[in-house]
Amino acid sequence: MDNNIYNNEDRYKIEKANRIEALENIIQNHTRTERHLEKFSDINSLEKYSNTIIKQVSREDNIENLEEKILNNGQRNSANIEELEKNYNFAKGYINHNKDHMDPQALKNMEERQQNRRAEMNELT
Repeated sequence: MDNNIYNNEDRYKIEKANRIEALENIIQNHTRTERHLEKFSDINSLEKYSNTIIKQVSREDNIENLEEKILNNGQRNSANIEELEKNYNFAKGYINHNKDHMDPQALKNMEERQQNRRAEMNELT
């Protein structure tokens, strides 16, 4: 007897539902942060502002990745690879421009994310 209680179609539906829920949560967090930035645009601490921007960029990447997985069953196409490269280049410029003023942990997190992007680009090309 098969110990697997879910067939592939059920597993796919569950994964898709989980991805949609995760996407909704990330979008809500992103939207709340955007509103907060607009309302309190006079954030005094450059460190807090840098951390917030890094979180937003990460959320945007996560949103794109989840959307792709939902729409393409986890498959990437060439337009998605271009978007990944665009995000990589944007973040690289951001790091180069702001690294002297960034919180060390935030910088480390962003550099790790860049490594992940670079690895993903290498894997896809």
